[in-house]
Amino acid sequence: MIKKDLGLLLLIVVVGIVVAIINPRFLLPINLANTANLIGLFGILSIGQAYVIITGGIELSVGSLVALLGVLFVDFVAVQDMPWMLALPLILMLGAAIGAIHGWLITRLNLQPFVVTLCGLLIYRGAARFYTADGTAGFAFGQNFPELEFLTAGRLYGVPNTFIALVIISVAMWVVLHRSVFGRYLYAIGKNEEAARYSGIHTGRMVMSAYVICGLLTALAAIYFAMYTRSISPASHGQFYELYAIAAAVLGGFSLRGGEGSIVGAVLGTVLLQELQNLVNLLGIPSSLNFAVMGGVILIGVLIDQQWNAIRAQRRLVSAARQTEAHASNEGKLPVVANQDQA
Repeated sequence: MIKKDLGLLLLIVVVGIVVAIINPRFLLPINLANTANLIGLFGILSIGQAYVIITGGIELSVGSLVALLGVLFVDFVAVQDMPWMLALPLILMLGAAIGAIHGWLITRLNLQPFVVTLCGLLIYRGAARFYTADGTAGFAFGQNFPELEFLTAGRLYGVPNTFIALVIISVAMWVVLHRSVFGRYLYAIGKNEEAARYSGIHTGRMVMSAYVICGLLTALAAIYFAMYTRSISPASHGQFYELYAIAAAVLGGFSLRGGEGSIVGAVLGTVLLQELQNLVNLLGIPSSLNFAVMGGVILIGVLIDQQWNAIRAQRRLVSAARQTEAHASNEGKLPVVANQDQA
């Protein structure tokens, strides 16, 4: 863990202790389980968003994709009687395909990620509403899918399966991002895409892969959310989920400029956000302030990131100045030693 991650973990512990003191219900098993479930749901979205942010991009259509893919999954399984073992990979492939389209538009047509994904946000939300005729998609009364429900909404020894899935995905994505050539390429592109291209990296292919990963994880999260709510209103389902994902990534140390961040940080950022949401609920603060809290969290995260980068830059300048002075001092002493030797 880097210093940012350790600091974030300490903040999570401190906030948890404060919340527990204010309201002991925070430590009730049922509350902890529910919070862990939400951490799993939003954590998967945050990791997908992090892969895009590391390249210097942004994915604003996450919430609308959760609505559209969730509606399609429920319709396939509950209405079209498609076996869930077929519907699940179909939705995952659809999410990956949408991510590939976003990546192609950005890398091949040189469109801005903000523009592409903002258009996606509008298109997918509208498509979901049109698909259901502005109605609600859900399971009929008495409709049960025991295996699917256990995998997506069940618990293993009291731990939500969504949280277990997040742990597994986090480990896999950590290895890919921090212990593979692919991950090093993504960091290089985020730092300086032009320099990465001149060094021989296929930047377009790498960026497209990041959007495919984001689309795939978003599709998986859409399935989990659909089974968690069991009823989807396309007009509101998944609304502003992209802000949760972006906020968690930024809190976790991912710079919106690209080239910085860790998967551990993104997961810890998700934990902190859900902890704050739990605090709002337990203290009886109006839910209308949730988005105000979210906006404040994003702003604080960006300010901390900016100040941290400024401090690091200043340290590098001081270190470089000291090395230059030491080098000049050593060069000044050499002629004196040479004259002594000649004498």
